[in-house]
Amino acid sequence: MPEPTADLSFPGQPAAYRDFVLPPPVDRHSQEWLDIPQEQRTVAVPRASATVMLLREPHGRAGQGPPEVFVLRRVLGMPFAPGMIAFPGGGVDPRDADPDLPWAGPGPQRWAERLATDEATARELVCAAARELFEECGVLIAGPGAGELVEDLTGPEWRRERDALLDRSQGFAELLTRRGLVLRTDLLSLRAHWTTPVCEPRRYDTRFFAARLPRGQRADDATSEAESARWDDPASLLAAQAEGAEILLPPTQVMIEQLAQVRDVEAWLAQDVPVHRVQPWPAWRDGRLWMRSPVGPDGHGLPGSRAPEGLG
Repeated sequence: MPEPTADLSFPGQPAAYRDFVLPPPVDRHSQEWLDIPQEQRTVAVPRASATVMLLREPHGRAGQGPPEVFVLRRVLGMPFAPGMIAFPGGGVDPRDADPDLPWAGPGPQRWAERLATDEATARELVCAAARELFEECGVLIAGPGAGELVEDLTGPEWRRERDALLDRSQGFAELLTRRGLVLRTDLLSLRAHWTTPVCEPRRYDTRFFAARLPRGQRADDATSEAESARWDDPASLLAAQAEGAEILLPPTQVMIEQLAQVRDVEAWLAQDVPVHRVQPWPAWRDGRLWMRSPVGPDGHGLPGSRAPEGLG
């Protein structure tokens, strides 16, 4: 198979990048895709999606060290990232753009500026982040008004609300409006923007958010998309990956590496970090296929980067 990138730098883009080891399913897809003549390759359209790093203070060490993060190990039968560690999240639903969704905090226009997109898409992404967080682990960043949050979500009525979202018999806006709640968009912090490589059969254009676990609420594992769920500290997750006990996709690894450096959760969440889209591409190095990603030493995407022709 010809090497798709013999050079390690490309005109018009920064020379900095990171190469990531490919998990077995991604490595197979990449190899198969690169075996196809370029003019015959198909590229899936990426689906807009949102994911949330849910954080809490380290157990027994409040205010000391990096926060714990809630992670799911995806079911092996999933078509995308099977058996891999992920954060709660998923694709947008058409109803996520509902203009009747009650907001408290930065509005759609402000989020559109932050997300570098139009208002309708901004509505979808912010709503999808909050909805998926509630669907997948039962955490709801909403309250009766600005500065307020619901606390007790342990009753069976909340399980029914989640089920109704999952079977699409109700939209998130319907749920909040009926219960007299507003979405607390001020509790979401935008952290990154990654797009799945073109060699993958399923692709997502994903915004990564972070949020603190609301007081009085608990995250659970009541989702069919994960075989297990847990709170873990970043160092343990990275160690498990190094030992081969867990598999992390590049964006998940980068996010966890950033969390490992956090010492003040509130200050970190309040940071207005630079967010540039990162789209990795397959690249040969030392006789092995890697996933090359235009990210700097701090894990943030690099502006102006582009993949070689045919790979981005």
